[in-house]
Amino acid sequence: MDFICGTFNHDLYTLHFQPPSKDTQAKLSVIKPTPAIGGHSWLSLSKDKQYLYCTAWTSPRPSVAAYKVLNSGREIQFLNAKPVNALSGYVCVSDTHLYSAGGPTGEVFRLARDGSIGDLVQELDFVDPEGVNVSQQRGEIAHGDFGGLRHGAHSVDLSPDGRALYIADIGRNCIWTYTVNDSLAGGWSREESHLKLGSKHVSPRAHDGPRHTWPHPNGRLLYSLQEHSSMVDLFSIAGDGVRLQHLGGVKIIPDDKDEKLYWADEVRLSTGPSKMSPRYIYASTRGLQASTKGYVAVFRLKEDGTLASDKALDIWETPTSGGIANAIEPAPWSTSEGESKSEVEYLAMTDSEEGWVSILAFNGKEINEVARVNLGKTDEGETVKTATAVWL
Repeated sequence: MDFICGTFNHDLYTLHFQPPSKDTQAKLSVIKPTPAIGGHSWLSLSKDKQYLYCTAWTSPRPSVAAYKVLNSGREIQFLNAKPVNALSGYVCVSDTHLYSAGGPTGEVFRLARDGSIGDLVQELDFVDPEGVNVSQQRGEIAHGDFGGLRHGAHSVDLSPDGRALYIADIGRNCIWTYTVNDSLAGGWSREESHLKLGSKHVSPRAHDGPRHTWPHPNGRLLYSLQEHSSMVDLFSIAGDGVRLQHLGGVKIIPDDKDEKLYWADEVRLSTGPSKMSPRYIYASTRGLQASTKGYVAVFRLKEDGTLASDKALDIWETPTSGGIANAIEPAPWSTSEGESKSEVEYLAMTDSEEGWVSILAFNGKEINEVARVNLGKTDEGETVKTATAVWL
């Protein structure tokens, strides 16, 4: 299984993971690096996996970038980049558009037929002059604010049917929801905005700081990862795709740990054995200081996507704090080839503190690290800070 890993300060990397068999141990190796136009903190693949879209930490202006993926990731060709108003934290794509969000602003771009990023369609402004920025109230924060990402919008994800968009905003302590105008499908005129604001859904706790959201494949549930409170909350989604109702939440760090020492990073669902009924929800946290290790937690889900229990199946301590990463991305579902053949889910995990890329395995009971590789140093002698991964 191959995947691409982005970094905050260096190249793109194509890696290969070989799951274990009854005769061999798991192995993770770097296939090749590809020069990048800047740090790519977030990656998103087109549905056919022929194109890669990235946040781009470029100067003098931040941007979003497009690459063409050839030969199963053995060759990655730069297509183009488009400037954005503020450092982007996250991009996602439909068949026709690219969506970006970062700090105070966001953008929508058309995608060209050749996979490159086309014209700017719409700009978004998340700054509410009447609101309170709960992230800034924390005072001085470790690692800096990355151009406002620590104090503003951080992610953007489409609903499974592509008709709604969800943006988690740490600073405004809310989830912004939008209806997507696809004029080709009818119902809206071409003159109307591509995105129409549905709601500003304030988080259930005053100090949550929503960082990332992730929709269930059934389109009826949305999971929200809370950076400050280290919670994952579940919301039901109304039929219009934009109205949310809070159903409850779970803590993703051990009960005896102080949430003020952590900043939660990612929430994802298992990839099988049924894509429409994921068995598990995964969430990761980072330690704010190098001396504080992060965690990866896993909970069982019911068939409808609600929690089977608020007790974690496992909360695994990561080898480092994770730095500004500790991002997790479940691999395509596979079945182990061991003597007692069993279903195991693998996850890629990135660490920017020491430059590791790891593969975690979850067997339904516990998480273990089964392979890792270090991406080394830049030409300037700095640690290659791994960011996020996408599976090919």
